[in-house]
Amino acid sequence: MTQEKIKTALDRLVDHYGHQDWWENDHYLADVVSMILIQQTTQLNMEKALENLKPHLSIKTLLAMEQSKLEKLIRPAGFYKQKSKYIKAITHWFHQHHTTLDRFEQYPTNTLRQELLTIQGVGEETADVLLLYIFKRRVFVSDQYARRLFLRLGFGDFKSYQDMRQHYQPLVENINLKQCKEWHASIDVHGKAFRQNPTMDESWLLD
Repeated sequence: MTQEKIKTALDRLVDHYGHQDWWENDHYLADVVSMILIQQTTQLNMEKALENLKPHLSIKTLLAMEQSKLEKLIRPAGFYKQKSKYIKAITHWFHQHHTTLDRFEQYPTNTLRQELLTIQGVGEETADVLLLYIFKRRVFVSDQYARRLFLRLGFGDFKSYQDMRQHYQPLVENINLKQCKEWHASIDVHGKAFRQNPTMDESWLLD
């Protein structure tokens, strides 16, 4: 399967579902915290927890907040004890780096990714989502929705996140950042739709 055919299929997904405009909050910290809160929960529960946090969304406030209070605020997102530690960890990391995003522009993407992976609660998928939406790096997010879609379409059977990422990272090197973001979003939106309707016709992606 050529890269052009794969790009065509992903562009068709974006055209079909429209731009999702994910993680476009005016305050980047709200998006960063959301990426922790969304782990193993629904969008609705994440939004409830984020709404509770809104009055407290600053590096200084989150660092100073008692753990028990943070746990209470994010309880709607589930796994609140675990996620409160993750929020503290990533907040501390940004504080160490002086909290301004422009400081990271000098970092090569792979170097920044390796740093992100040292943060408690940041795995490969979350690191790539942070790179894509917060640090504006073109990366291919090889989550389960992507792996399942590519398997169904005959684009490859990848057993791990890293295997697929290494294979398909070149796909995003010659597209613009916005389209890269929308590829990821549309893959996930489509994946959720397919989960509800597993007999869905996907042949239009390949015609």
